[in-house]
Amino acid sequence: MFTGDRSLNALLESGVLQQQVSLANYTTWRVGGPAQWLAEPNDVEQCLALLQWAQTEGFTTRVIGAGSNLLIADAGLPGLTLCLRRLQGSQLDAESGQVKALAGEPLPTLARRAARLGLHGLEWAVGIPGTVGGAAAMNAGAQGGSTADSLTYVEVIDRSLTDAVKTTTMLSNAELDYDYRHSLLQSSEHLVIAAQFQLEPGHDAKELMRKTSGNLSHRTTTQPYQWPSCGSVFRNPEPEKAGQLIEGLGLKGKRIGGAEVSPVHANFIVNVGDATADDIRTLIDFVQNEVERIHGISLHPEVKRLGFQTTD
Repeated sequence: MFTGDRSLNALLESGVLQQQVSLANYTTWRVGGPAQWLAEPNDVEQCLALLQWAQTEGFTTRVIGAGSNLLIADAGLPGLTLCLRRLQGSQLDAESGQVKALAGEPLPTLARRAARLGLHGLEWAVGIPGTVGGAAAMNAGAQGGSTADSLTYVEVIDRSLTDAVKTTTMLSNAELDYDYRHSLLQSSEHLVIAAQFQLEPGHDAKELMRKTSGNLSHRTTTQPYQWPSCGSVFRNPEPEKAGQLIEGLGLKGKRIGGAEVSPVHANFIVNVGDATADDIRTLIDFVQNEVERIHGISLHPEVKRLGFQTTD
């Protein structure tokens, strides 16, 4: 824990904690202004210490992972931005099917490891450029599968607690109020540190690897992976598909500044080289307004916005 200036200085000197760092390289859209303070903890103890320090300083704390479902304002973020991408590691039990992973563990890495051990249940995750923590919070999904299908519990820190009692606790799947791209974690003060999954053991590893590779191939050939994006921008307003609604309005290729509705997949907005966060936000709003105007359907973004006055 932080015990004084020496501990703070040690984290500054080690690079765990930095000031005025551009967040563009911390999002898959490659946009975003500077963080007043950016921390990349290597373990849970550093997470706890950084949260306590921010609370003592009166800083707002925002948490990011791989930045794959995130739009950060051009003005940047005040306070502490806590990036958990270094918080990696996983344990997989081939006999029981139990899998535990830290919040920063990349989903594709975990999906491949599970498949190689004959553990069925995460093949859908191989093409999602996110982390375990982000998947647990957003109920990430693809190819007919989702995080909620196999997640049993998450280990969390309650950021609202005082310094004296700030610690980790467990929340079960049933307590997380999972729904399509939704969980209780999105509106609570809980910070995901780790997650446990129950997968199906005993499957043929070669077959699972074949299916996993097939899922990845399908995503990379039908989606614009050559340009920076956040993946799918809008939730599907079932039974309609957001991409089909947008494409039907002739909006593929629509540009505002350096942001473009992808000609490959209309539910992707890509950075064609010089986009700003404001370009992307304006294009999102434009697409929403057009779909509402023509079809009377409200498209809800999957992407989380940080630093924008209308949403913070």
